[in-house]
Amino acid sequence: MSGVTLEGARERRVRTGGVELCVAELGDPSWPTVVLVHGYPDSKEVWSQVASRLSDRFHVVLYDVRGHGRSSAPQPLRGGFTLEKLTDDFLAVVDAVSPDRPVHLVGHDWGSVQGWEFTTVRRTEGRIASFTSMSGPSLDHFGHWINGRIKRPTPRRVGQLLSQGAKSWYVYALHTPVLPELAWRGPLAKAWPRLLERVERVPGDGYPTSSLPSDAAHGAWLYRDNVRPRLRRPRPDAYAHAPVQLITPLGDAFLSERLNDGLEQWVPQLTRRTLRARHWVPRSRPDQLASWISEFVTSVEGGRPEAVTVSGKYADRFGGQLVLVTGAGSGIGRATAYAFAESGARVIAVDRDAESATRTAEMSRLIGSPEAWAETVDVSDEQAMEKLAAKVAAEYGVVDVLVNNAGIGLGGSFFDTSPEDWKKVLDVNLWGVIHGCRLFGRQMAERGQGGHIVNTASAAAYQPSKALPAYSTSKAAVLMLSECLRAELAGQGIGVSAICPGFVNTNITSTARFAGVDADEEKRRQKRSARLYGLRNYPPEKVADAILRAVVRNEAVVPVTPEARGARLLSRVAPRALRAIARLEPPL
Repeated sequence: MSGVTLEGARERRVRTGGVELCVAELGDPSWPTVVLVHGYPDSKEVWSQVASRLSDRFHVVLYDVRGHGRSSAPQPLRGGFTLEKLTDDFLAVVDAVSPDRPVHLVGHDWGSVQGWEFTTVRRTEGRIASFTSMSGPSLDHFGHWINGRIKRPTPRRVGQLLSQGAKSWYVYALHTPVLPELAWRGPLAKAWPRLLERVERVPGDGYPTSSLPSDAAHGAWLYRDNVRPRLRRPRPDAYAHAPVQLITPLGDAFLSERLNDGLEQWVPQLTRRTLRARHWVPRSRPDQLASWISEFVTSVEGGRPEAVTVSGKYADRFGGQLVLVTGAGSGIGRATAYAFAESGARVIAVDRDAESATRTAEMSRLIGSPEAWAETVDVSDEQAMEKLAAKVAAEYGVVDVLVNNAGIGLGGSFFDTSPEDWKKVLDVNLWGVIHGCRLFGRQMAERGQGGHIVNTASAAAYQPSKALPAYSTSKAAVLMLSECLRAELAGQGIGVSAICPGFVNTNITSTARFAGVDADEEKRRQKRSARLYGLRNYPPEKVADAILRAVVRNEAVVPVTPEARGARLLSRVAPRALRAIARLEPPL
């Protein structure tokens, strides 16, 4: 079935505790071993896309949990899925595939629940080098979390408890005798792929429906054998004995991110990541998971688990993501590249000035980016942009965040602005954005893992000016393009934000052109504009921070600077006032 095969995998059988486990391996066994443990109601194939991306650097091991996929089920089922027996299975697999070296454990859903058990029991010490957890809590930590809110209730804590109780509806259902098994052996198994596509927005071809009924029926005992006993009596010493990377999907319908509050007291070495995604991240965001797992495993192997902790405000959101910024050689573009770099993103700095792009890339690496590259292109050149998009996809991967920032300034009255002037400003300010959205946005959409597009517009997009007709028109078009794209791409998990700065102290003022004047007068006006913007002295770093915040919050239109926010408000409630200001404004 497409999307689920483990091409080139070597299979072996591991016998333990009366069951036979199906184990698959990819990559060179001499490399560090990464063990991927699946959740409910999945099999090891749910990891296929992540495993293929990791196998060129690591020895990747996947196994079907007992009673799932091609592993046999215990008899009787009751009592056959306890965490103690699952730990026996894990140790048997690890002893078979990596007898002499500790492994790096990765778990999703119930694979993560198991992983927390493996990482906090004494008998696995020395066998686990690191643990990456996603969408599955430690039952012990969960039990302490519940008890803390019951013993010390506040309105906020009670609300969190009720919210998670509502999200856990399926846990109650799975404790019901017989009914879950009947449902899975009935219509639910056939409907499951379609439900995932509609509700989770992940490809539904990842679930072989032939084995799903028995897998899901067996897996119900994971809940029945473990949840109530452990939540009632959580262990008081459930401390992690290995570094832990916690990846939290912010749109998880089953687990609240509040479950991770206070986790540091149980995990001495904890790295937090957040992802704008839903529950089944191994299928919806394999690129991002593979990047974060690789980074974390490499840092631990090098003896520096703290190396993945970067200083940026949004490190948990952008660490390891691939971000492309146009116009990155100076001003807002350069500040934005640096802000993403400080948050641990991999940065592609694009500018028509090769030397400026190279400086931005070099500094990005120095301040926190694990990887940064410089690319030279004129964004108005369609063919050059097509070549850039193809090169980026082939050499660096599909971009997670695209920032279309490159732009030029043009002042002067409408009748002084020639057709050539119009063409130049529209080619860069509008067509450059169109090329970026079309080429890199299409790659995001085809990948099917979401993403975000940021287009730098301007307060001039909604504030008319008799001195900036061409520039304002180009930015108004960028604003409307962003709004249209946002509507079109929302269903594919791709956000679109239009950033609308006001007067920002960048070099666009000293390089802006002025129509209808000679060279000497143009230089005089450039110096005067640069001086005025310098006196205003609103730094581009604040715009960069607004850009990162817009991506995190998925904001549509973001006015930056007080005057931009004021003009935006007037454009909505008192547009006649803006028109009056435009008539009265002095010439440049």
